Amino acid sequence: MPDTGAPWNIPYVESSDLVSDWPADSLALANAIDAGLDAAENAGIGSNVVSALKTDAFSTTNSSPTAVTGLSVTITPTSATSKILVIGFVHVSAGAAGSADCDVTLLRDSSAIAVSTAGATFNATAGPRVISTASMFSATISVLDSPATTSAVQYDIGLSSNASTAYINRSGSTDQNGYVSSITAIEVEA
Repeated sequence: MPDTGAPWNIPYVESSDLVSDWPADSLALANAIDAGLDAAENAGIGSNVVSALKTDAFSTTNSSPTAVTGLSVTITPTSATSKILVIGFVHVSAGAAGSADCDVTLLRDSSAIAVSTAGATFNATAGPRVISTASMFSATISVLDSPATTSAVQYDIGLSSNASTAYINRSGSTDQNGYVSSITAIEVEA
């Protein structure tokens, strides 16, 4: 495999004679793996990761984004030029059918980020609106953020509703929790 220079690219060491060259080939391969792992660590890939898993339910009737209890992470970048990859997966529902929308918003230090020029954020149910109170939707968030700081940064999943109660990890028609949601932040050093 050609070396592309990527830190996770560990080169293949070809042997001319597997039996007689085994000690030298094994050492060369071990050194190549070690160098690749060092390069990945030095590049800061995956060396600073925080995650939260929410296994219980949450609800709100607020029309503005409300931080979901338990779907929050705090990460301290090691460099002001680092980017933070934030990945969220949320199960959401509403307590009313028809015109109800549930909006899922990514918050950085209580402010919405990844907002369109029209002011829209991630919307979990804008596609089809809530068909029934038993409907569950999955909202996925993936944002590469540039907080430009070495101070602690808090990321939250925010939830809001325009017409009824919005729920995380349960449907609007039952109080049984049958779902989990998560948020993960990974520092990617520049």
